[in-house]
Amino acid sequence: MNNYFQQGDNGIGQEEILNSAQLEFDGFVMSLRDKGVNVIVVEDRPDIITPDSVFPNNWISFHANGDVTLFPMYANNRRLERRDDILDLLEDQGFEIGRVFDLTDAEREDKFLEGTGSMILDRENGIAYCSLSYRSDEELFREFCELFGYRPVTFNAYQSVDGERKLIYHTNVVMTLGESFAVVCTDAIDDIQERERVIHTLKRSEKEVILISEAQLASFAGNMLQVENQDGDRFLVMSSNAFNSLDHDQLNRLEQHTELIVVDIPTIEHFGGGSARCMLAEVFLPRE
Repeated sequence: MNNYFQQGDNGIGQEEILNSAQLEFDGFVMSLRDKGVNVIVVEDRPDIITPDSVFPNNWISFHANGDVTLFPMYANNRRLERRDDILDLLEDQGFEIGRVFDLTDAEREDKFLEGTGSMILDRENGIAYCSLSYRSDEELFREFCELFGYRPVTFNAYQSVDGERKLIYHTNVVMTLGESFAVVCTDAIDDIQERERVIHTLKRSEKEVILISEAQLASFAGNMLQVENQDGDRFLVMSSNAFNSLDHDQLNRLEQHTELIVVDIPTIEHFGGGSARCMLAEVFLPRE
């Protein structure tokens, strides 16, 4: 296992975990819809077991020109999450799908790139950030950037595990990009030159950089996503765990840019090893 955020069950029954996670998920959806955010919920198929399907952003990405990308996944059971019927569902709801880029053949070579978990996309400025790890292969990342016209920015981010520095499995727990701000844990980027390159690129993109600590990273304060509702209002979605870890100055700086939506998802974070951003796959597809 290389997701060190994921914890064991501590003797809690599987049914209790599933029930708690379902309640948290339903509350998460309601919190977004209450703000006018369009949320598409897809039910699991009963014939396959996909316990991590609550994190759909790892296997697929959607782009404003109608393109779709399917990504190679590290865990065998997560590959079952890739479903053609979800594309059909989106088309039924009026979205246009053009080309589908399938990168999943890389799984045969044990190379992985887990979507917008592995990459943070600055779509407006055409920049993609990637913290390299076993789940975020540099060659595949650069292939994606070439396909979609992004300028790649790579670095290595670490967390302390039992006294050792271990690579963090996904970039989207290290940093968050908003329209006019960026949240990033530079303490996790041990190489000074890599750290300075990330900060320099963010500032040149006219983002206000808000730094978080490794302790805040461990509370998923880097795993947030700015979303937009049907009226064009923007919100930053984060977990209560992340919110409670941030100090007054950090929260005040964020609220200068956007309204916050705080969701309570402790079961999903503890047992799933992901947080609010991981639970959202953004749909940028054009409508008919």
